[in-house]
Amino acid sequence: MSNVQPALALEEIEGVRVLEGGAPRRRGRRQSSAIERPDWPLTIILVLAAITVLVPLYVTISMAFKTQAQAVDGNAFSLPAPFSLEGFTTAWELTNFPVAFAISVLVTAGTVAGTILLGAFASFAIHRNWDRPFFKWSFFYLLAAMFIPFPVLALPQIQLTGITGLDNPVGVTVLHIMFQLSFSILLFTAFLRSIPHELEESARIDGATTWQVFWKLIFPLLAPMSATVGIFAFLASWNDFMMPSLITSDPQLQTLPVVQSIFQTQFSNNYNVSFASYLMAMAPAIIVYLFAQRWVMEGVTQGAVKG
Repeated sequence: MSNVQPALALEEIEGVRVLEGGAPRRRGRRQSSAIERPDWPLTIILVLAAITVLVPLYVTISMAFKTQAQAVDGNAFSLPAPFSLEGFTTAWELTNFPVAFAISVLVTAGTVAGTILLGAFASFAIHRNWDRPFFKWSFFYLLAAMFIPFPVLALPQIQLTGITGLDNPVGVTVLHIMFQLSFSILLFTAFLRSIPHELEESARIDGATTWQVFWKLIFPLLAPMSATVGIFAFLASWNDFMMPSLITSDPQLQTLPVVQSIFQTQFSNNYNVSFASYLMAMAPAIIVYLFAQRWVMEGVTQGAVKG
């Protein structure tokens, strides 16, 4: 009988070449060490960028919890001793915070929901009918609106909302949706290119209508990009000052940024009240972004690469 030696199997697991019957051989040690080496210039730049955000945030939080005497002692970086809620209670009563907060929430929620739904509808129609000139030029027409800022159209918008009776938070919500559609359609359309047409074709073979294809197949797949569009619409609507201040005629129905501006003169000598008011206004945006940032990054990265 002839001695038949078994073939040696070569496996590679996580950069380690393993030869059955022999010792593992390390490959790519030089490459792995180069990859693990930190990029110090980029790290320094990121640290400096983080400091420019964290230091003002620290000052805002510190000043908000100080008493009026501590707030004017000239030491903004000192910790409040003792912690005081005086600024929050004064700002709550002075600005009628519950009413302004509720109006901001309603306007922002309507803007987010309307932007996601209308943006997804329009993007699906444009993407699936791209070969038709009407839909292609409609896409370019909508993108052109990105280059027209609201201040350019402010006067006619004020006149139109006044004539139609939309000089209120409802009109502000409608205008927020309209001005967010261009950017949202751009993101949705780019994301739809990564969804294979075979999925829709298989659903239609099973008897699904266009409405069923969108709601049961396409819209669930748009969840990462919907989160991205939603967070951008939320930040734009929640922090907007110019549009509500010009469109809404009743001062009692203004959003938080406008209400803070109205009472700005009363905050001039009460730094703890002003910083407490600012902190209460920006806290919801920070909380929403912290919870949604994972979906934002996922939506941006998936929409940038065609699968």
